Amino acid sequence: MMRDWLQSKAFQVSGLDADRIEARVQAECRDVGDFLRIVMGEIAGAQRVERWIDSTPTNVPHMLRIASDFPDAQFLHMIRDPRDVALSLVKRGWARPLPWDRDEALLATGAYWEWIVRKGRALGAQLQSRYLELPFEELVEQPRAVLPRVGEFLQHDLDYDRILQRGVGSVRTPLTAFGDELTQGAFKPVGRWKGKFPSEQLQQFEDAMGDYMTELGYVRATSPGRRRLFVRRKRLEYRVFYRLKQWAKVNTPISRWFVNYSEILIDK
Repeated sequence: MMRDWLQSKAFQVSGLDADRIEARVQAECRDVGDFLRIVMGEIAGAQRVERWIDSTPTNVPHMLRIASDFPDAQFLHMIRDPRDVALSLVKRGWARPLPWDRDEALLATGAYWEWIVRKGRALGAQLQSRYLELPFEELVEQPRAVLPRVGEFLQHDLDYDRILQRGVGSVRTPLTAFGDELTQGAFKPVGRWKGKFPSEQLQQFEDAMGDYMTELGYVRATSPGRRRLFVRRKRLEYRVFYRLKQWAKVNTPISRWFVNYSEILIDK
């Protein structure tokens, strides 16, 4: 594994010395958790920062395993309006509707949002003081009010003005699927759905996700429609699919095929 990693693109961009990191891993590493802790600690040290993070949403179902492998890990769950989430994922081509729902990518993405947010909140309840929920919209619109709460949770000073002055990468230039907004000086990640979500699909989306949206404080823009039973059936269908997909990923040797099932059929 060490040899493969030293030949990977991830190592090439890490800025680490191969001999130094290999010697440390050989001396101190007992399992995968140790490997990640050593490597990421070295990268953080090379970049002169005190902490490192992982921001991979698909790791949410594995929070308890991560908490076990990293006893000092903390979990910040940022929840965003599903209508904006769906637009972004579809724009990036990351939506994975079932083969017979190729025209329902927004609805499929909304169902995924509900499934993974519910999963994160349920696991977060088990993590108790190591877990904090944060609405994305509050952080964007009230950063000076919200960052002290996040800083207290992380025990890390998060001064907004200093972040603006010293931010690099996506902190300075947002990593967004809507790059045209940046070039036009109209970047607005909150409420983007109001001008970009197809009106003919909005009611269907809200009929499917409306109850959970309301529970989390997101206000519907439409009234319940006549096809509510149909879209709720679709929502249930995707929830079952995502649960089965996650189970297969963890428990079966066919996981690679199953995880990419939708993409394979769509490509064909």
